[in-house]
Amino acid sequence: MRLSKLSLAVVAIIGSGICAEAMALDLYVDAKTKQIFAEPGPGRVKLGSFEKVEDTVAKKVEVDNQTQKAEIDKIKQDLELKTNELKALDEHIVAQREDKAKNDEKWFNKINVRGYTQLRYNQALSGDRTAGEPELKSVGDGSIGNNQGFSLRRVRLVFSGDINEYISLYLQPDFATTNGDLNFAQLRDAYADLAFDKAHEYRIRAGQSKVPFGWENLQSSQNRLTLDRDDALNSAVPSERDLGLFAYWSPSDVQKLWKDLAKKNLKTSGDYGVLGLGVYNGQGINKAEANDNLYLVAHSTYPFDLGFMGLRGQVIEVGADAMSGRFNRSTSAYTSRFGSGTPTARDNSEDRVGVHAVLFPQPFGLQAEWNWGAGPTLNPSANRIERQNLEGGYVQAMYKIDNVFGTKGSMMPYVKWQTYDGAWKGVANAPRVNVDEVEAGVEYQINKALELTVAYATMNRTQIQTQTTAAGFLQQASGDLIRTQLQFNY
Repeated sequence: MRLSKLSLAVVAIIGSGICAEAMALDLYVDAKTKQIFAEPGPGRVKLGSFEKVEDTVAKKVEVDNQTQKAEIDKIKQDLELKTNELKALDEHIVAQREDKAKNDEKWFNKINVRGYTQLRYNQALSGDRTAGEPELKSVGDGSIGNNQGFSLRRVRLVFSGDINEYISLYLQPDFATTNGDLNFAQLRDAYADLAFDKAHEYRIRAGQSKVPFGWENLQSSQNRLTLDRDDALNSAVPSERDLGLFAYWSPSDVQKLWKDLAKKNLKTSGDYGVLGLGVYNGQGINKAEANDNLYLVAHSTYPFDLGFMGLRGQVIEVGADAMSGRFNRSTSAYTSRFGSGTPTARDNSEDRVGVHAVLFPQPFGLQAEWNWGAGPTLNPSANRIERQNLEGGYVQAMYKIDNVFGTKGSMMPYVKWQTYDGAWKGVANAPRVNVDEVEAGVEYQINKALELTVAYATMNRTQIQTQTTAAGFLQQASGDLIRTQLQFNY
């Protein structure tokens, strides 16, 4: 009972609300009567200081709230700091992008550099080696002949890039040109492509570049399978290049097909348009114009995907070309050999038409070209340059073998027959040549950076490389030889 009274008294006192605002309430108990008092007195013993339960909880909640607020404030400060750091980092990245974009606009940061080198060695097996008889030589390879060894056929560097979305630059020197001694630098290509649309479907090529006549002529020597181009079509544009303006049209779907063929490591001729038209000097590479007459050239080609015939993945490309102009050489280019004085030019006009067809090797392939026409040709008996007919071409078969010796390398054996009866206007006096040649070989692409070609050739050629006063000039020479080439791509 006393305990109950004590409890009630404590509850009554705490709940009285008299000291609701007080921090604590001191209670006393009478030692005899056990009554509870709020004030000290005789015989009273202090029980202790007591607070309202509500106040204790409220204080605890307040302390917790203050602690949480402090933690939240700290988190906010950390978040604000991180936000500022991220903002600064983002501003730095944006500044870097802007600097890079400004830097990329500079043309010299858009130029790519690549190239290749061809090291050759020819070994004669049989042929004309008797003094006074014509020596076997080739217009395509100056190292074919007596007393020859290793030679650098080509040492090329290509500088190319897009100046902007509409203008592209291409510059190519060759460091293996012969000018009395070996390995002089010579300009091969120097042109700009001026496009009318971002897809470069319509463009004009201005400068010194390849003349779009023939298919193999347009094919880069870096990609060509055989060691040399055929004489019949190459005689139309010796060194394949001239100075002029050329307009090309290449639909986007055809551009994609050519790129897909190149990705398969198949040898295309490059993008010289489905249709092309051009005007150029016509006097040859790195030579000034010699008359007021410009050459005209028209080029057409189209690759057909033979999937509609059930030949999935097979592509055949066919086309035709035409050219017309007047080929003038300076008087110093003509030398006296027949009759008195230098040959006189009676008719220097030239007209040609050519056709081509290429079945890309997947794995078997065929390639053929032919051209007909007439052009300036030396008439030895009359000691003059006159217009005479010309004709010739080639047929080539090849087979592509992938993953050779369990590697990513590939081999492509081939055989090529070529013939030509007509003038070679690129040498003095534009002499008439007769060529009959068979070459069989294999190209081994060890990897992207290294290729090896080994071939056997049997040749019958008119000797035109010696001086017109030398013995053997315009006589036929024949022989067999082994030809090798090591090519480095970089």
